[in-house]
Amino acid sequence: MENIIEVRNLTKAFSNKIVLKDVNFEVKKGETFGFLGPSGSGKTTTIKILTSQLLHTTGEINIFNQPLEKQIKNDYLKKVGILTDNSTLYERLSVYDNLLLYCKLYGVSKTRIDDVLKDVNLLKDKKTIVQKLSKGMKQRVVLARALLHQPEILFLDEPTSALDPVNTKHIYEGLRKLNKEGTTIFLTTHDMSEAEELCDRVAFLHQGIIKLLDTPQNLRLQFSKGSISLVLKGGNSLTVKNDEQGAKQISNYMINGELLSIHSNEPTLGDIFVQLTGSEL
Repeated sequence: MENIIEVRNLTKAFSNKIVLKDVNFEVKKGETFGFLGPSGSGKTTTIKILTSQLLHTTGEINIFNQPLEKQIKNDYLKKVGILTDNSTLYERLSVYDNLLLYCKLYGVSKTRIDDVLKDVNLLKDKKTIVQKLSKGMKQRVVLARALLHQPEILFLDEPTSALDPVNTKHIYEGLRKLNKEGTTIFLTTHDMSEAEELCDRVAFLHQGIIKLLDTPQNLRLQFSKGSISLVLKGGNSLTVKNDEQGAKQISNYMINGELLSIHSNEPTLGDIFVQLTGSEL
């Protein structure tokens, strides 16, 4: 699978403070790639560099098989969708009219408006003036705007940070649909459960350095303690090793009708991050 983003030896410094330190990664075309870490780790800075909102200090960035600095900005921005912390809306216009402006900018049929509003669960609010919306609803409008032109790459910076669980579920469904249609998604988040839900591969960013990069499943297996938890009749629970002896124990409990449930003890991505960095998210 070809790479749609390639980053080599990326460094970003503000005055004397180095925010990103020799960062290396690639994003494959069609995948959802997670950039994970707490606030201040460099996630937003990375997105702003990749979307030409900030210049990097050193390193090489290739997107669409071309150096980022050689991209024609207007053409490049028509290929990508962006949701960051400085995304804004026209407060005095309705939701629909905000999106209509961007349909004209991108040369997209206005019939797309209802489609993207369904994806973010806002169709019934399309005539509402933006300034009357809650913070979470505004965030969903910005996401709908980013989806309008079915971008080749969608950059999302903490896309569900202000949303309740019901609307977060709608966003996830919309992102999966877009990804299946061919859009590559670059997602930053400090929510490890979100990364497990959406991402094909993840990178752990801590103090501007990538500590790990792999699939969520491979990372869980790498840091697994190799044990299995059992719940038996009577409410008793025990842990057995994930080996031949443990398999025999499990088999005996099943044969005797004592086993109620079985759970692997793989760590979550959050557990792994804490173990790796010693820092809470």
